[in-house]
Amino acid sequence: MKRFKASIIGGSGYGAAELIRRILIHPEVELVRVSSIDYIGEPLSAVHPHLEGRTDLRFEKLEPEDAAAGCDVVLLGLPHKVAANVVPRLLEKTQAKIVDLSGDFRLRDLAAYEQYYGGKHPAPDLLKGAAVYGLPELNRDAIRSARLVASPGCFATTIILGLLPLAKAGLLEGAVETVGITGSSGSGITPTATTHHPVRAQNLRTYKPLSHQHMPEISETLTAAGAKSFGIHFVPVSAPLTRGIFSTSFARVDASVTPERLAEAYAAAFEGERFVRRPKKRLPEVAAVSGSNYAEVGFELGPVEEGHRTVACFSAIDNLIKGGAGQGIQSMNLVLGLDEGLTLEDPGGYP
Repeated sequence: MKRFKASIIGGSGYGAAELIRRILIHPEVELVRVSSIDYIGEPLSAVHPHLEGRTDLRFEKLEPEDAAAGCDVVLLGLPHKVAANVVPRLLEKTQAKIVDLSGDFRLRDLAAYEQYYGGKHPAPDLLKGAAVYGLPELNRDAIRSARLVASPGCFATTIILGLLPLAKAGLLEGAVETVGITGSSGSGITPTATTHHPVRAQNLRTYKPLSHQHMPEISETLTAAGAKSFGIHFVPVSAPLTRGIFSTSFARVDASVTPERLAEAYAAAFEGERFVRRPKKRLPEVAAVSGSNYAEVGFELGPVEEGHRTVACFSAIDNLIKGGAGQGIQSMNLVLGLDEGLTLEDPGGYP
């Protein structure tokens, strides 16, 4: 018999599909219900066809506290602002641990939330440290004891992991410029005029340049990790991929910094980390991590120019797994006192 019970609130999206898949094969956690405002009464396979025959669960329309009843952990696959209305009820009326995949509790700065997410926060008091930022490579111990985990955004995860070694080594100072290329599944399950297949399959386009909502999340996290006077100029690009994010960040370091020193910084930052690797004979690539919870990081150091050198920091993840549901499962495992890698160590497919 499995030791823990889990519920998913907001179960019809692509991220929820990964949550469901991973929990169904989990040796210690039983998925007991999936709630949604859509597809009520229908089997999960009506929306997630890869789950055909894997479970008898059906989508239920439930109040948050009823969805969480008897559960040890609740995972939220809800949109921004919707999650912020659900979390206070769960904190007040249940004892369950909460892993929230929305952006509602990632920031501490209320003004930044209002600027980048557009409008007032539904539960502003909870921004003052109620949630732990759910990046295990930075906050593992805090996640273990958390009641509420704010799982990071997909672009934020990719970019932070690429720059984290510089921040921890005291080498990240000033502004960086980043281009992040993302797959279509990051736009969600509902097609729009700019995300459905005919305009996505043969196209590259930017959106929210220099104003993406993950920018303050990246700044807060890297500043806490040791970056000084940090700022980011970020341009996201939508690409004809289903899964994956590839980011390139340009940072300036002192002319005395060598490739060997950077290699030491990367090795120290990710020593013992099971899901972050620096390839030995190549740079990161999406195909190597697609379908998995692994991240790849790497760098190239440019020549000395006017007293500094430019570092190009590369990172790649699967946006739905390490950038979403997989990282949420990592946090779920941690808050339940389980092995962090349960159900997450499969390497994905190639090519």
